[in-house]
Order: sequence, then C-alpha cells, then structure tokens
Amino acid sequence: MKATIITLILLVSISTFSQQKIKTLQKNFSTKDKAVRVYTSADSTNLRLTNTDNLKFSDIKQPVETQTSIFVNPNKTFQTFLGIGGAITDASAEVFAKLSKDKQQEFLNAYFSKDKGIGYTLIRTNINSCDFSSDMYTYVAEGDKELKTFNIDHDRKFRIPLIKKAIETAGGKLTLYVSPWSPPAFMKDNNNVLKGGKLLPEFYQSWANYYVKFINSYQKEGIPVWGLTIQNEPMAVQKWESCIFTAENERDFLKNHLGPTLKKAGLGDKKITVWDHNRDLLTQRASTILDDPEASKYVWGIGFHWYENWSGGEPMFENVGKVHEMYPNKNLIFTEGCNEKFDAKKYQLWKNGERYGESMINDFNNGTVAWTDWNILLDENGGPNHVGNFCFAPIHGDTKTGELIYTPSYYFIGHFSKFIGKNAKRVSSVSSRSNLITTSFLNQDGKMITVVMNQSSNKVTYSLCVGTSSTEVTILPHAIQTLVY
Repeated sequence: MKATIITLILLVSISTFSQQKIKTLQKNFSTKDKAVRVYTSADSTNLRLTNTDNLKFSDIKQPVETQTSIFVNPNKTFQTFLGIGGAITDASAEVFAKLSKDKQQEFLNAYFSKDKGIGYTLIRTNINSCDFSSDMYTYVAEGDKELKTFNIDHDRKFRIPLIKKAIETAGGKLTLYVSPWSPPAFMKDNNNVLKGGKLLPEFYQSWANYYVKFINSYQKEGIPVWGLTIQNEPMAVQKWESCIFTAENERDFLKNHLGPTLKKAGLGDKKITVWDHNRDLLTQRASTILDDPEASKYVWGIGFHWYENWSGGEPMFENVGKVHEMYPNKNLIFTEGCNEKFDAKKYQLWKNGERYGESMINDFNNGTVAWTDWNILLDENGGPNHVGNFCFAPIHGDTKTGELIYTPSYYFIGHFSKFIGKNAKRVSSVSSRSNLITTSFLNQDGKMITVVMNQSSNKVTYSLCVGTSSTEVTILPHAIQTLVY
C-alpha cells in the first residue's frame, strides 16, 4: 500500500513538472530573429524529406483576404503526444529475415533511428496468428483450457528477434502494445479461428489468462509490453483470423474478466485500449464501455482504424473529435491503417502517401495521441499473407533482388515521426485556405513542429504566422512540409 502511494505521488509530481515545463516553454516561446528549417517531400520531384529552405521570421503584418496563411498559436495547447510507429507482424519479420545483413541494418535505421531514419517509437504486434502470417497458429494445444501447454516458440524464430533489434536500434526503448485477432478455435462458437465467430462464455476466464501468459512470456524475453487492445476489428467477420465482440460483450469481458485478471497478475499498469476498429462505430463503442464506471476504470484509451470508407465514402475524422469531446480524459490512438489491393506498378503512387498525411493531420487535430501504421515491411507481392489479402507497406523488401523499396507513405509518416518528440504538446494550427491542412506540436526542447500539406495541383505561397512574427513559405503541388523553428 505504501509503495502504491509513493508511486502515485511520483506520477503526480512528474505530471505537474511536465505541465509546468510546457507552461514555461509557452511563456518563453519566441520567433523573433529565429530561423525556420523547411523539409519537403513533393510529387513528381526527387524531394523526399529534403531540407529545401532556411527562412527567417520578421514582424507580422495584418493578413488580407487574398493571402493564404497558417496561424500557429503556442498559447493554446491540447493533447500530449505519445508516439508514431507500425506493426511488426509475422510477415514483416519473415521478409526481414530474407534480407542481407546490410539491408537489414539499412531497414532498421530507416525506421528506428532518429538521425538516419524517421524515428519510430511505437510498435504493435499480434497475439496468435493474423492474416499477415504465413500460417495459422496459437500458443496452446487443442482443447487446453488451463493453458498448460502455452509457449511462444513460434515467435522466437522470426518475430521476437526483429522486435529486439528494433528496440536496440531505437536506443533501448520502444512503446510496444499487443493485439489478438482470434482466440484458439476450441474457445469459439464456430470452432474456427477464421470467419468471425464469438468467444464462448465458458472460456472468458481462460482467454483473459491467455493475455497474461503472452505478456509475461514476452517480458521474460526482455521485451517490455506497454499495453494491449482487447480484440482487433471486433465487428468484422473476415476470411482471416477474426472474432466478434459486441460493445456489450467487450465491456463485460473487460470489467468481469480481463481487467481484474491483469490486475491480479500484477499487470494492472498495462494500458488497455478498446474498440481497435473503424471510425464509423467509434462513438457507440466508446459510449457503451466508458459510460460503465466498472469497465471504464480499466480503459486507457480507444483505438481506431481508417477502413470505414471501404464503400467509397469519406474518412469520418469528426467521429474521433466527438469521442474526444465526450471523454476528454481517455486517450485516442490510431491502431491500424494501410493501402490495400497491392499492385507493384503502384509502389510510387503519390496518393497512397497523401492518404497518410490527410489522416494523420486530421486525427491529431481531433485529439489523437498516437498513430500506428500496419505492416512495417512486406515483400514484392504485398505479403506473405495466408489468405491472399495482399497490401502495401511503407517499405517493401524485394526477396528476388534483395533491394528495399521506399514508397511515398514512408516519407509522409516521416514528416511527423522524425520531428515530433514524445510528450510534445499539440498547439493550435489553422489554415486560412482549404487547399492546405496543418497540425503543430511544441516539443519538450522548445522547438515548434508545424506540418503543412498541399492537397492541390498548384504551387502555393503562404505566410506562417506565429504570434507577432511571420515568414513566407512556398509549397509545391501535392507536397508535404515540416517546418522546424
């Protein structure tokens, strides 16, 4: 009890210190005579995270109606940034193992080095197999309700070695969370890890124990687990590993089984994220679970994907903001997204990258604290994938030539992940024209990071206005820029 009180005091002290530091940074933030470094990636050019300008601020003049401006207000802060990253799946690890040692190191640096790459700090990985596995597997023998046969030998071949190398490249620390796609077949009403089905009530406790076994097994391997989601895409009957949880099912499983079980096992500090599915049903899931105090007390955050526009509709960014309005004390985390329908002829399709830029800016502006891409690496076929659900990744490894292929998505993500630091505060950032979208973060070192994306086919000159200072910036058609100042 005494240790718990001390821990709480320390957490409050750290939080208070962090808030005081941000207030100090805000108070002392000045652009007077300061430089602005501009990094650009643009369609139909060779610019890829390239330092294209070094500008200076000068005194601001009253903007006029015909002028395009980006207004940044350091005095208005919002959520605290956690990190950006991607998923280390079986597929990613298997492709990585086929690369030469030199290419493996290039790949690790490209993602996890802040200096040589784009500085990922966040990783998601799968419990049991998922579609991006070469085979279907679980960690227990058929019918083993007591989990006496539980072991993670399968993961020791490819996935665990890659995760360890990623952690090492990142400087010894990554925020890693885990997600299941399906319980073992014998625990489900369709007796199949594929095609949906539901967890049988008599296996609720056994399945809760399964998370504990997995987390403890990974931590014994020297891989700290920061958190977990309860179920990947709980309302999707997929031809691959899937399991249906209604909002009520997920709520009751959490409050009656998973939450208490983790706490009893000494894992009560693990961050639990609910939903882990698309933005369309986000508000209903959040309301059902978070309006129940006994369930809500176990919830760190609400996770979401971007596949709600599968029918051709628009991304439903506003749903993220609505949940943030309703539950401002809970965290929002983007847990998965990728460009589907792989076609090697479209490796360099620019709009694939723009989808990332649009989503990340809008999600952050609606309160999201962290953003997780899907597979960090796939092969020249968009796999391996045991059900033929081939997709794009930011980097592909061609197992025939041994080369790494960097797609536009890699650079778009990098415009955020390379520059925004952990515990940064989002600040107000607004565009005066709809062709430019923007978000800004104030880092702990006092640097402001402003990302601007030009969605139009025209070159645009705009004024970056911060307080009483401004500077003139030019952005190319279909480009994304990061401004550091």
